[in-house]
Amino acid sequence: MRQIIAIGGGGFGRTIHSKLIEEYILNQSTQKSPNICFIPTATGDSEDYIENFYRVFSKLNCKPSHISFFKRTTDLKLHIGKQDIVFVGGGNTKSMLAVWGEWGLDELLKNAYKKGTIMCGVSAGAICWFENGLTDSWEDELKLMPCLGFVPGNCAPHYDEEPERRPATKKLLVEGKISSMYGVEGGAALHLINEKPIKTVQFVKEKNSYIVSYSNNIFDEKKFKAESIVL
Repeated sequence: MRQIIAIGGGGFGRTIHSKLIEEYILNQSTQKSPNICFIPTATGDSEDYIENFYRVFSKLNCKPSHISFFKRTTDLKLHIGKQDIVFVGGGNTKSMLAVWGEWGLDELLKNAYKKGTIMCGVSAGAICWFENGLTDSWEDELKLMPCLGFVPGNCAPHYDEEPERRPATKKLLVEGKISSMYGVEGGAALHLINEKPIKTVQFVKEKNSYIVSYSNNIFDEKKFKAESIVL
């Protein structure tokens, strides 16, 4: 079984006090104490981000680690091969994918995904798994850029958190550049199994993910069925 959990926004990058989505991710593994690797490339390996990862996951039932590309880098093939879960952080998607391509991490992740390693992440770490992602990697405007292509289709994170996300999605649809878009709100995650979306995981109340389309001058947002994990 192949799994992707794409988080629209939130999680340990913002607060270390709520661990709902982090616990949900760990619970998807068949291992009692899964190996989970954090990849913070999109922030240039922010030390604060890495620290928050360990502050959260060191208290949960797992074996956390991370990969750095801006200090001495571990044997990537060996390290990725040991992981049950990979968690990719947010930041600049274009720069992240460029670094991964230079090091060959993109192919290692693809092979691991095919073998059953759970792939997840937030923002840049959510859209990177799709064919294309709507990214703010450029300062002037949101752009749709090619990503890893593990999942067909397009994805927009922060769908409710950043006011330009919906208009940018609509513009792409109206211009016929895309036929649909997955929109994932902050506080929600889209859980896909074998490349098929199965549900929204709500770790903040009333947050959703959608398949967005445009036809006959109608802009349509269909919600996925939701599972709330809010306590």
